[in-house]
Formats: sequence, structure tokens, C-alpha cells
Amino acid sequence: MQLEPDTTTPIIHRARRAHGHLARVITMLENGDDCEDVLTQLAAVIKALDRTGFAIVATGLQQCLSSGQDTDSVDVKKMEKLFLTLA
Repeated sequence: MQLEPDTTTPIIHRARRAHGHLARVITMLENGDDCEDVLTQLAAVIKALDRTGFAIVATGLQQCLSSGQDTDSVDVKKMEKLFLTLA
């Protein structure tokens, strides 16, 4: 499944947000910051990555369904596997 470039802008923004959070985690570790603060920031990274993955799956499903493809031609097992990789 190839995502349409015009639908990836919000996904790219989510990925950049995760990238920024991860960079902050690394800086905090290098600076010896409090572990509670580091873990809070790490949780933000995980949440941002999860949302990015779900946005990719949702966008792909929307594209499959709105492209006029026969819904029987959608590989349900493949879509399920992609979705479960995020669970």
C-alpha cells in the first residue's frame, strides 16, 4: 500500500513531534536529569509514535476504501497484521 503524498503531511508532523520528544529524552539522559522527568518525556515519545503508526494505518485504510477498489480485494489479513504490529 502506497500512501498518497498529500495525505502524509499530518503523519509527518506526528513523526517530527516524536523525533523532538526523543531528542529531548537523549538530552535529559546526557544531562543526568531526574528519572521521573525522563520517563515522562519517554512516555510522550511512545505516545507520539503510537499515534503516528495508527495514523498511517487509518490513512491507508481510508485510501483503500475511497479509491474505488472492490473491498473484497483488500488483503484483510495483511491489514490486520499491520494493525497488530502497533498493539
